[in-house]
Amino acid sequence: MARSTPLAPMIGPDGVGAGTTVRSPKTAELVAGTLRRMVVDGQLKDGDFLPNEAELMAHFGVSRPTLREAVRVLESERLVEVRRGSRTGARVRVPGPEIVARPAGLLLELSGATIADLMTARAGIEPMAVRLLAESGSAEAFDELDGLLEEHVPSGWQNDTLAETTGDFHRRVVELSGNATLSIIAGMLHEITVRHNAFLFKERRPVSRADFDKLMRSYRKLMQLLRSGDGAAAEAHWRKHLDTARELLLQGLEDVQVRDVMG
Repeated sequence: MARSTPLAPMIGPDGVGAGTTVRSPKTAELVAGTLRRMVVDGQLKDGDFLPNEAELMAHFGVSRPTLREAVRVLESERLVEVRRGSRTGARVRVPGPEIVARPAGLLLELSGATIADLMTARAGIEPMAVRLLAESGSAEAFDELDGLLEEHVPSGWQNDTLAETTGDFHRRVVELSGNATLSIIAGMLHEITVRHNAFLFKERRPVSRADFDKLMRSYRKLMQLLRSGDGAAAEAHWRKHLDTARELLLQGLEDVQVRDVMG
């Protein structure tokens, strides 16, 4: 059950203190900043409701329009969700990598980035994540990946959604490595990569049964290396896997730009 969190115990010396009226032209930003820091610090958790308007107004010493402006700032950052007309108020929604995926895709389009750029970046991210996963991954993490290879990825080949299901496998490999920065970058590139591969699989290079079987053998070899704990071997195998995939998928399409497959 979602909780509405009292403010007093959570405002530190750097925040806006209780009973203090902020006399700044950027009052709403200061209030939003304090609430944002509470989310970052875990004092306000995903699913929590902010205290009601009256309590917030009294605590920060601000007017209702200023408070609502502060909440709109957080809403624009996707840190809170506001249901208009609801009596429950604003609810905290901790975002995932998708919050930067769209803006990143736009920046890549505007910069003229090619799909080759994207795949090169991916080849720099995933092998390191694989090494970390091999060296410190849990049995539960490996079981989850095996489960994806048992059912999820094959369903993609059968239903013409292989780009999506293999993309899910690649993303979870990085996420399960435990490195937050790599996970965010991989999540940011995920949608663009999936769209590119879907474009290739459906329009240019349909995946044959032989190609799918070869792909699955490479994935299963990765799982063997992960479970063995041999980080160097796992990293080398995955780097070779990605290099081979890049050569095959980019053949004749080296200059295709990201915008050409983003729709």
